[in-house]
Amino acid sequence: MSVIEGWIAGPEVHLIPVPGGAMLYDSSRVANAESGWLDEAWWARRGTLTVPSEGRGNAHFIDVDGRQFVLRHYRRGGIIARLSPDRYLWRGEERTRSFREWQLLYQLLRQRLPVPTPIAAGYRRDGRTYSAALLIDRIPEAQSVHAHLRQAALPIHLWVAIGRCLRRFHERGVCHADLNARNILIDRAERVWVIDFDRSSIRTPGWWCDANLARLHRSLRKLIVDLPEERFTTADWHCLLDGYFSGQVE
Repeated sequence: MSVIEGWIAGPEVHLIPVPGGAMLYDSSRVANAESGWLDEAWWARRGTLTVPSEGRGNAHFIDVDGRQFVLRHYRRGGIIARLSPDRYLWRGEERTRSFREWQLLYQLLRQRLPVPTPIAAGYRRDGRTYSAALLIDRIPEAQSVHAHLRQAALPIHLWVAIGRCLRRFHERGVCHADLNARNILIDRAERVWVIDFDRSSIRTPGWWCDANLARLHRSLRKLIVDLPEERFTTADWHCLLDGYFSGQVE
């Protein structure tokens, strides 16, 4: 079965039916796909599933055959979650949360942006609603800025690197829907990554770039309320902005 018409995808991308829905997967990354890949219980029965220390509980780590993945089940937040924790209004296959994020990651990876590699995405429909899940490669030996700051302050060069990284995304029109300290990772080699592109989009660069940065700043300020002041200072933020505005975009 071919992928959704109008999507940017190579011959390695396949769309297959699963009970109650469908699943996308990249055959160049994995072979012999099956619907259980997007089911936490399926992995748990095989003893390969763990819950990460960070996050809202909608993500799980998978360690199998020497490879590491992250499985994320889409869940609602806020008050509406009390009524429907993981069901979304059906508006067509191409508009499911998982397929949209998978396709965006696929595009960004082809542009050599530092994002997780998308492996599989799927949905299960029940009448007018659906649930969804996404499977991605885990970025090895990486920790969020949030986790880093809870342990120690970041050196100046990493704030500059974060700014330069964000500029790369904005130059390509990537509007992250929830840019915060948990969604920016730094690996052992001090490379900066951005994750969690649910509800994100490609736009013409504009006012939203400043709004993205403001959202990140609020996230960082909120984080240090119960931490020593030196963990995140005004000077740190200015270093990030210096990296963003003066950094050479690759």
